Amino acid sequence: MKKLYVVTGADGHLGSTLIRLLLERGERVRGLILPGQTPLFADRAEYVRGDVTNPQSLLPLFADREGAELILIHTAGIISIADKVTDDLVRVNVEGTKNLLALSLGSGVKKFVYVSSVHAIPEQPLRVLSETDSFSPDKVQGAYAKTKAMATEAVLEYVGKGLNAVIVQPSGILGPYDESGNHLVQLVTDYVENRLPACVRGGYDFVDVRDVAAGTLAAAEKGKTGECYILSNRHYEIREVLDIARSVAGGRRLPVLPVWMAKLALPLMEFIAKCKKKRPLYTKYSLYTLSSNDKFSHDKASRELGYRPRDLYETIRDTIAWLKRKKSPLPA
Repeated sequence: MKKLYVVTGADGHLGSTLIRLLLERGERVRGLILPGQTPLFADRAEYVRGDVTNPQSLLPLFADREGAELILIHTAGIISIADKVTDDLVRVNVEGTKNLLALSLGSGVKKFVYVSSVHAIPEQPLRVLSETDSFSPDKVQGAYAKTKAMATEAVLEYVGKGLNAVIVQPSGILGPYDESGNHLVQLVTDYVENRLPACVRGGYDFVDVRDVAAGTLAAAEKGKTGECYILSNRHYEIREVLDIARSVAGGRRLPVLPVWMAKLALPLMEFIAKCKKKRPLYTKYSLYTLSSNDKFSHDKASRELGYRPRDLYETIRDTIAWLKRKKSPLPA
């Protein structure tokens, strides 16, 4: 049977990469973008302008299927490295997800894939974290993690109501094709453009956006109802990330600051970012993340979905190549 893939957050890093991959596979795609935004693949994909906080604006996503099975992949959301949960975060990340869940249940959606996050997994130090079926905002740190935990809870509640839904949980996404301002792509960009003054000790589990996209589509095809799948890679120190970038594009070695020193410098970094009208790369929460437990197992996704993440060297090489094509001037 024919399929219609609906991708929310279609202009985001993961959303646009998903659409790119689906189009390469010859699939029919319909993307959700906010009013006023320009579609990236207007000549090859359908687009609906709407807002997840406005259910009425979402109705065209489910119309005109022409007999096709509808598979909805929900990537839309506000990514935040702030500490406090704001009304906007709850309205978009939680209530917006609930709006889509309700419409999907009432519209006969064949499969609902929710892109959650490893940040939603209850934190436990000194152990490898694997999939769980229990989520609570009280068991995680940071505004983004709390809203992702709440939204993931809502997805599981709708599974209980009969919705065929699965959940994927990426780690820190990096890679080419970012038009949305991904923080990790900003890290690489700032280094390559010689705007990064120092490196902070610590690291995280970084994964290629293309591998997450492929894993998400595999979950749409093979994922079991109500199951979660971690789409991670492995731990990389920030120093390693920048060393790879230097080996690809050149650049200088940066001083490595311990986290406690970076925390002392936060007010200055935030002030400088404000003066430059840029968001700060380091915040209290992002520094917390760099020293938190990031031992995630993607064994389940590998076993059930055929998920295979690539080495980060390829990711950073391709990211820099994409930046060179997109921005000028960059080092040749």
